[in-house]
Amino acid sequence: MARPTPLSGFPEWLPADRIVETHILDSVRRTFELHGFTGIETRAVEPLDQLLRKGETSKEVYVLRRLQAEDDANVSAADKQGLGLHFDLTVPFARYVLENAGHLAFPFKRYQIQKVWRGERPQDGRFREFTQADIDVVGAGDLPYHFEVEVPLVMAAALAELEAIGVPKVRILVNNRKVAEGFYRGLGIDAVDDVLRIIDKLDKIGPEKVAAALVAEVAMSDEQAQACLELAAISGADTTVIDRVQALAAARSVTSELLDEGLRELGALIEAAAVRAPGVVHADLKIARGLDYYTGSVYETVLVGHEELGSICSGGRYDTLASDGANTYPGVGLSIGISRLVSRLLSAGLVRASRSVPSAVVVAVTSEETRPASDAVATALRARGIPVEVAPTAAKFGKQIKYADKRGVPFVWFPAGLGADGEPVAHQVKDIRTGTQSEADPTAWEPPAADWWPSVAAAAQPTD
Repeated sequence: MARPTPLSGFPEWLPADRIVETHILDSVRRTFELHGFTGIETRAVEPLDQLLRKGETSKEVYVLRRLQAEDDANVSAADKQGLGLHFDLTVPFARYVLENAGHLAFPFKRYQIQKVWRGERPQDGRFREFTQADIDVVGAGDLPYHFEVEVPLVMAAALAELEAIGVPKVRILVNNRKVAEGFYRGLGIDAVDDVLRIIDKLDKIGPEKVAAALVAEVAMSDEQAQACLELAAISGADTTVIDRVQALAAARSVTSELLDEGLRELGALIEAAAVRAPGVVHADLKIARGLDYYTGSVYETVLVGHEELGSICSGGRYDTLASDGANTYPGVGLSIGISRLVSRLLSAGLVRASRSVPSAVVVAVTSEETRPASDAVATALRARGIPVEVAPTAAKFGKQIKYADKRGVPFVWFPAGLGADGEPVAHQVKDIRTGTQSEADPTAWEPPAADWWPSVAAAAQPTD
């Protein structure tokens, strides 16, 4: 087989890096469950009409088809119309809710950790296949606003737990689409979705190009475009943001009940966050989110000190995404880009795993004839939950110790047997980091708690 050509945008972590990713996944899963979210998993594919019904995503969707076409008589209706790999977990979750509504208790709080696929150009932190971790709360018919406060604070708690292993602090940027829509309509602008889509590009292309796009694509006047930019420029960590928006609206002669409602909701979120997660949540009126299905609060999250990476966690409120015409299930959710987060932690050398394998112990093998005795030691240790492997060959003990050391395994076990002088030798365990060696009983010995399983911690940073 020829040497394979790497595929960009499809990350494959080395063993120690995978341990880092697994630790992060386990940590966020634990936090989600502490807050009452239950785990589900949905299929990888959805009908194309479902994937494409909201937002400008057609260029990102991977289409799924069989290499060998079947006769039309054997092809399902869904296969005929086309299937695509899901590009996020929100659209498949909305479909899941509609299909299973009769079996769910509302409000339904779920978390979901799966792969997703997007056909975009790979770059730093952006992949074509990646893992997301989502939380959503969905109601039947209505969903109280307080869930728009709860969801970002749960995510803040999940990310705060990761600071212990070296993940930088995060800043959750929040806005409310009712504020933007009410302000735009008060200016006499009806193409709200088009304006939001353009404003969402502000960080990428800058205010001058955004203003030009608003004039050219939405037929705004220069004065209207300037007012939109003035709104987008407002940000802050306390409720003075609300005062500034109200002052701008007064200066621009904008009156709108929708704007007032959005400001009340945004203010409630900022006030709650100041108590439960001080310094984490900041209002930022340029946050729009490009997908059309968001209707209320919207969120983006950046790593402090790594803002150039872009948002690692985003989402918002959606009212009509899950609807069958007769029933509507409004929801609010947030999604962590796990692969984006892990890639930055590894590339910046911020986090490391203590070893690249689960094993805490390597049981040495004196000779192939005595391998069953080594296997018996390993079995006794595993029976008590200690991860163990047996040395692959009966090489000299020095080589077996090097085998363990290369993998970061802290202990080597020497089974009981006969010494060179024919006298019985007891079981011995050696901490190869310190050189300490002592007698041990395979039915009673335990490694220190810190060595039992691989740990993940902040990597030592170079000093000046």
